[in-house]
Parts: sequence; structure tokens; C-alpha cells
Amino acid sequence: MKNIAVIGAGTMGNGITHTFAQAGFKVQLIDLNETALTKAIATITKNLDRLVAKDKIDETKKTETLANISTFTSITEGVEYASLVVEAATENVDLKLKIFKQLDQACPEDTILATNTSSISITQIAAQTSRPDRVIGMHFMNPVPIMKLVEIITGYSTSKEVEEFIINLTTKIEKTPVIVNDYPGFVANRILMPMINEAIETLFTGVAGVKEIDTIMKLGMSHPMGPLELADFIGLDVCLSIMEVMHEGFKNPKYAPNPLLVNMVRAGKYGVKSGEGFYDYSKERKAVTVAAQFS
Repeated sequence: MKNIAVIGAGTMGNGITHTFAQAGFKVQLIDLNETALTKAIATITKNLDRLVAKDKIDETKKTETLANISTFTSITEGVEYASLVVEAATENVDLKLKIFKQLDQACPEDTILATNTSSISITQIAAQTSRPDRVIGMHFMNPVPIMKLVEIITGYSTSKEVEEFIINLTTKIEKTPVIVNDYPGFVANRILMPMINEAIETLFTGVAGVKEIDTIMKLGMSHPMGPLELADFIGLDVCLSIMEVMHEGFKNPKYAPNPLLVNMVRAGKYGVKSGEGFYDYSKERKAVTVAAQFS
């Protein structure tokens, strides 16, 4: 395997690109938005500079990593020689299904198609292609260059050969693969998102404030980051999408997103990426009095 294409130049896409490129793979980063590609390369460069400053890599490795990356605004051109495609677009069912139809038509017949989805059915995605046996989930964790886990999700038709290949590839990029079955939210988000949703419920019902909830979970449960801060980091829009997928998939009211989460996303308060969520990131971080915003 020499060429890996990554679809989407956002946070996850640029992190996946960085990781494969640093491991020596040629990576074609694809996004329809040229500005997003420019921003992604700048982010990767900044992160590499940070590694150089910490003596994790040297300048030669940084230069080699950047040289391994090429950018494209056309899916057809970007995947022409890809042995593996990792889709890392927005967590939206319709968008992902559309992308996989395009990939199936544009990629060589033996190309493996992987998705970084954190909740959407691999089987549903694979059904949009003529190669469901070569479709698999590779759910990387954020920030990708640092986090070791990759949740590997096999669809109903994913072949054992593809599963084993992806497991081996994951270890080659110094990540830890963990195989899970294809159900809404898989394992990571099936456990994490209801906890975040419950933290929002706790805030919504006035039990405690933002800082208090996060402090209790950090000091009392040894979490490195409180659930509301983590939700901001993930993106409240992403959290909402995952909760909606699980709510629809399980038909269980316990997965219904809290009204406060819904309203915050409607108001464009996505967390870190929008500058404000449960915390204000425009200046020195401070807890936002969220309930007052929607009273």
C-alpha cells in the first residue's frame, strides 16, 4: 500500500493525513474547499513544529512528512491511485452516503473504502457501493496524532481479509486497533455521548453549573477533561448528530438529545470551533451561563 486518500480537510481529516504521512505513506488530502486545504496544511505544519520543539521528531522528518502530502479539490483526481480511502467528512448520513457512491465509481476496483464515522452504520454506508466486502469503519480519536485508539468496525459484508489488513495497517501507524460490531454509536460513543448528554441534562435542570459539573467529573472520577469541556472540544453539532443517530437507531428515549444541546446548536454555539459553547474561547476561558442564553 503506497497511496492513501483522505476525504475532508477538517480536524479529523488533517489529523489522519498527518498520521499516515508521518508514518511514511503518500497521502492525497481531498476537500472541495481550497481554503480548507490550505488551513489543514497550516495546521499539520504547526503540529509538526510542536513535535520538533519537543524533540519528538527532527526537521528532516518534518520535511519528509509534508512532502508526503498532496492536496486535491476533486475526488476523482485524488483517489485515482488510492489503495485505501479514509472518509472523514462531516457526521451527516446523507453526505456520507453520497460520498461513498462517488468513491465506488471513482476508485480502482481493489481500493478499500474506510469511513471515520463515529456512529453511522457501516453496513448502510457499504450498501451504497458495489464492493460492500471492501468497506470498513476506522474511527480515529481526536487529536489523531496523539490518541492511540482506532475503533475498527466491520459491516455485515466486510471481508475477513479487509478486516485483518486494516488491523495490520493500524499497528503500522502506531495505533491500537480494537474491533467492534456495527451498531449505532459503536462502543466509544454509545458510552460517551449519553454521559455528555446527562451532564447537559444536569446543567439544564439546574443541579449545578458548568465548572462545577466538570470539576466533579475530573476530580471525582479521574477524567482528564470534564464532559461539558469535552463536548465543546468534540463540537456540540457533532454530539447532537451522534445522539440523533443513536436515538433513531435504537428507538429508545434514553438517547434523545437534551433540548439545551439542540438549542445551542441551532444558535451556532458549537464549542471550540465557533468560539463559544459551554465555555467562551474568545478570550481567557470562562464558564458560560448557558441557561440564561435561552431563558
